[in-house]
Amino acid sequence: MNEASPIAIDVQTQYLPNGIPDKDKYPFSYTITITNQSDKSVQLIARYWLITDGNGKSTEVKGPGVIGEQPLIKQGESFQYSSGAILDTPIGTMQGFYEMLTLDGQTFEAPIDVFRLAVPNVLN
Repeated sequence: MNEASPIAIDVQTQYLPNGIPDKDKYPFSYTITITNQSDKSVQLIARYWLITDGNGKSTEVKGPGVIGEQPLIKQGESFQYSSGAILDTPIGTMQGFYEMLTLDGQTFEAPIDVFRLAVPNVLN
């Protein structure tokens, strides 16, 4: 699967103003929908995130699966989950990829395009 990724990834973000008591932290949630547009079932086996705050500080997060799961996503089906990130600034970005495994043992990366985490009304 060297062509464009057969996996579509949609991201919705939300600022959580009452998420944590520390006023110098900015908690966000994100909901991701992963849709398998290929003709094969695939399993999400790992994730990689690069989280960058408004000061340019980057944090890498990697590990098996998402939210404790390694879901099998059949062709034409979707898997949705929610998670979160806490930034030191009111704006930042996330990007990364999911490592996917086909049932015949091939692995490939499904890229997650950069998306913004921002407190509402911070940007004009």
